[in-house]
Amino acid sequence: MSDHQKPQSLEGLRILDLSRILAGPTAAQLLADLGADVIKVERPGAGDDTRSWGPPFVANADGSDSDLSAYFLSANRNKRSIAIDLATEDGVALVKRLVAMCDVLIENYKPGDLARRGLGYDDLCRVKPDIVWCAISGFGQTGPYADRTGYDFLIQAMGGIMSITGDSDADGGRPVKVGLGIADVMCGMYATVGILAALRHRDRTGEGQYIDLALYDAQVAWLINAATNHLVSGRIPARIGNRHPNIAPYQTFTTADGDIAIAVGNDQQFARFCAVIGTPELVHDARFARNRDRVVNIDALDGLVTEALKTQTAEQWERRLVLAEIPAGRVATIDQVVSNPHTLAREMVVDMQTPEGQPLRLLGNPLKMSVTPVRLHRPPPHLDQDREDLFQMLSDFEEKSAP
Repeated sequence: MSDHQKPQSLEGLRILDLSRILAGPTAAQLLADLGADVIKVERPGAGDDTRSWGPPFVANADGSDSDLSAYFLSANRNKRSIAIDLATEDGVALVKRLVAMCDVLIENYKPGDLARRGLGYDDLCRVKPDIVWCAISGFGQTGPYADRTGYDFLIQAMGGIMSITGDSDADGGRPVKVGLGIADVMCGMYATVGILAALRHRDRTGEGQYIDLALYDAQVAWLINAATNHLVSGRIPARIGNRHPNIAPYQTFTTADGDIAIAVGNDQQFARFCAVIGTPELVHDARFARNRDRVVNIDALDGLVTEALKTQTAEQWERRLVLAEIPAGRVATIDQVVSNPHTLAREMVVDMQTPEGQPLRLLGNPLKMSVTPVRLHRPPPHLDQDREDLFQMLSDFEEKSAP
């Protein structure tokens, strides 16, 4: 049986996606890849904010920019689009009709905004009592910052990740954000987990629920060992560039022609590493005998390893280290990543077509499921592209549901 003939995990689920930009759309796209039917509600005329976040844009037939920016493409495949003005009575009524045939609602309005329009959780529970509602906001529905607007960059700053990203003060570094919207993306991942957990509860009990998810909370949660190191020791983590606070050597090094990442995770690997780079004596040096010693004496170790690695190219070292079962790899640029044979073999770059049939290349889904595989069957839609189909679906649903 081909993947296109196999069932999907979330077939039969319908999601109303009232979110925009990245966190909510990322969650909705992942659920759509797994088989959920996702209806994306957008603002008339403008649509999702990211439709205008470019260049680059997919071109129209006449060469002008379409409403399909690369940013929008990254989080909106497998969805249908309908434009609804939530500031009008007709718009509010239409959203309520759509909710009646959905299992999940995802939104990222400021706390209280939807309720003021008559579209709050309590309002829509009267329409769909078992709805699973995921509210994504910058700082959550409660707390002293609840009324603040949150964007990924701001959350990275306030949530601590920037304080440990970048070169150290001693090396002239300053706080640096991660090179993409990682706070949004991770929040979308937490949203997906929460939604699936709530659906599991609904399927057992018939009870829906409200998920209050904050970008800020998600950012704090994925500080992981950096924050836990502080909670255990009382010390404030500092920026250390590409080094690891608890493992050494676990960083990038300069070679004869470029940078290489080397991740030595235990003492046995360190012994093999030293043999490969021609410094076997380091194993017997008391400063480097154990991982804890290497972490304490990282500056001295760094200098010795860097000197040894300057003798060959990054490609040569990667080949030798991998052969010795030392985790290592060259620092790749994005173009190198998307053309890497392993990337292609893992189907992490996929071919689709725009609604007009133009070739389109997008990132694939990392989930490889043997029985219920991911399926990419709808290209990211133009604004309001699916209005007619959705009205027909509504009509059919309401006809079947009529007493």
